[in-house]
Amino acid sequence: MGKITTKDGAQIFYKDWGSGQPIVFSHGWPLSADAWDGQMMFLGQQGYRVIAHDRRGHGRSDQTWTGNTMDQYADDLAELFEKLDLRNVVMVGHSTGGGEVARYIGRHGTGRVTKAILTSAVPPIMLKTAANPGGLPKEVFDGLRKSTYDNRAQFFMDLSLPFYGFNRDGAKVSEGTRQFFWLQGMMAGVKGAYDCIEQFSETDFTEDLKKMTIPTLFIHGDDDQIVPIGAASRHAVEIAPNATLKVYPGAPHGLPVTHQDQYNADLLAFIKG
Repeated sequence: MGKITTKDGAQIFYKDWGSGQPIVFSHGWPLSADAWDGQMMFLGQQGYRVIAHDRRGHGRSDQTWTGNTMDQYADDLAELFEKLDLRNVVMVGHSTGGGEVARYIGRHGTGRVTKAILTSAVPPIMLKTAANPGGLPKEVFDGLRKSTYDNRAQFFMDLSLPFYGFNRDGAKVSEGTRQFFWLQGMMAGVKGAYDCIEQFSETDFTEDLKKMTIPTLFIHGDDDQIVPIGAASRHAVEIAPNATLKVYPGAPHGLPVTHQDQYNADLLAFIKG
């Protein structure tokens, strides 16, 4: 574990375990690198070098007042790649992290990247617009901002239910998973968490997806209540030139946790394939 200092002086925390081909993970909102523990343990045991960072404003990275933008997130990741001299990388992103992966490739190319896996990811754009009629209305994200500002401790606890599909009839609720989600969310700075909502909801990743010429796998649950699959992965896979989509029937947004064994197996198969 360590930290890098970016060009604007922010310290970015990262975990770097194992050896072999590097796999770099980008987490969702409002979480941290710890959200990837199940995947990093598994792939590390399979002989890969597994790396995950806390996005600025989140986890153990600096809580910067400015710079909480998708472009800066991608540039921070590029600095991590350079400082660790990572090559032949497999990039894995969940939710907002999927947008971060797309924006990294859009801004920095595929010279260091060999494959990408976007899971429950926000591209091409979450916001409902004239060009994206299947998106979510701005009022939805205004509500997220208000809840984050007013009482994020209660909001993050409430959000854990639909995030993992625990609000569905017959769901087996894991209180530990809910509390782990809450703990990661509360480690984030309120300013970074607030600013990030605009970034994951209003950023248009269409041009980034067009540059994703490497083999790309989209994985998405068809019962995702946070990033509905219709305007997200089903659309994104038509834009990225070398992409395939794997749908998990009935799976929620947080499927790397709820479907951990299946998801890990699919990651390994795609990485090896």
